[in-house]
Amino acid sequence: MSTIYEKLKKYSDSDYYGFHMPGHKRNLDLMPGMSPYKIDITEIDGFDDLHHAEGILLEAQRRAAKVCHADETHFLVNGSTVGILSAIAGVTKKGDTILVARNCHKSVYHAIYMNELNPVYLYPHFDEDVQLNTEISAQDVSRALDDHPQIRAVVIVSPTYDGVVSDVAAISEVVHRKGLPLIVDEAHGAHFGFHPEFPKRANEQGADLVINSLHKTLPALTQTALLHINGMIVDRKRVRKYLDMLQSSSPSYILMAGMDACMGLIAERGEELFAAYVERLLRLRNRLLELQNLKLVETENYDISKVFISVSHTDITSRELYQRLLEEYHLQMEMVAGTYVLAMTSVGDTEEGMQRLADALFEIDRECSYCEEAEAFPLSGGQPRLEKVYNSAETEQVAEKADPEAVRMVPWEKSAGSISLEYAYLYPPGSPLIVPGEKITQEAADLLSWYRDHGFSVEGLKKNDCIEVWTDG
Repeated sequence: MSTIYEKLKKYSDSDYYGFHMPGHKRNLDLMPGMSPYKIDITEIDGFDDLHHAEGILLEAQRRAAKVCHADETHFLVNGSTVGILSAIAGVTKKGDTILVARNCHKSVYHAIYMNELNPVYLYPHFDEDVQLNTEISAQDVSRALDDHPQIRAVVIVSPTYDGVVSDVAAISEVVHRKGLPLIVDEAHGAHFGFHPEFPKRANEQGADLVINSLHKTLPALTQTALLHINGMIVDRKRVRKYLDMLQSSSPSYILMAGMDACMGLIAERGEELFAAYVERLLRLRNRLLELQNLKLVETENYDISKVFISVSHTDITSRELYQRLLEEYHLQMEMVAGTYVLAMTSVGDTEEGMQRLADALFEIDRECSYCEEAEAFPLSGGQPRLEKVYNSAETEQVAEKADPEAVRMVPWEKSAGSISLEYAYLYPPGSPLIVPGEKITQEAADLLSWYRDHGFSVEGLKKNDCIEVWTDG
């Protein structure tokens, strides 16, 4: 059995090409390479302290704020997750009501659980043709805020994992009219604003708290992210307090140096790097528009860095496409979903890598056939709409006091009508299909079964093919 290091070394030396995060794509030509062991230190004299930054780390975070057009920026060594947890905890109090896009990452739901919040859900629009959740509308946000005056904060994700972008400026205006803070999970949009082909950053569109995963779309190490604070609505001291509590007390200087180097690279060479990258990317996208059976999907508002290939009108499944790209062409995609595969690109991608992807897709395209009738997918209207009976914290309390006979592990096919005691989600993207406290619908139960039957792994559950429920709810 090989060690982790040995397996990584073997993979690194192979010809597998990654259309997935991290954004540096193992491209050492972008950043000077050095053994991490040579620069791994702790808080020694002269190197500052992230939890009480006054010197070199404070300066680095200020440089990052300038690059990202933020008022204030904090390095995150525990990924975007710690930024989301700190942002939500920092603007709410226990028991508050919060308006949340239902397609948010599971870390948002964990923050809701930790602070015993009561979520009101915003559902994204849905593209029936490609079976894809699209944007959150400002009109829906406004309606929800009018209907629920007790809401204390709003959380959306833009761009989504699939690259769908919402109108952050319009949503910010609606939220601010109520005097509330807007949190934007912009984890997948760290590259925004660095070229006209990409949308503006949420920092420049009125968002109060913005979270970027540097490692997803920029040349930075895995686990590195930024939390930006803007405007006067947010209690910055409170957000910093939670950030101090939730981040590691021994932050990696390797990760922090990587973030600083990434921001330095963008500041010094960003215009040059992004111009060349966008040229390569647009060339790839224009070529893929010529596919005959497979389809390059472009929604109304989207991030062009995400290459989204649909199989919805072909005689192959998304999983078959994913496996063929991996096994026959040594191309590792970021994600396979119900009717599509997703390739993530970044400034770290090479012309050779993009050509390999295009050549592979055209070969597969020639070998598959067009089907007028798309394969039936058990989801009409997007995210399954489940009735929220309890918030996640209440659910745990209710289950502890419930009749033991009423708490059961049941097959998905028999779960409809019961209250879920577990999360169920695909990872990636990590957006829950079912949340504890929701009454499971037949549509949701059918969706879980469909994913299983098509080879997908449903995570968050204690037992495969089953879900723990409360039957007396």
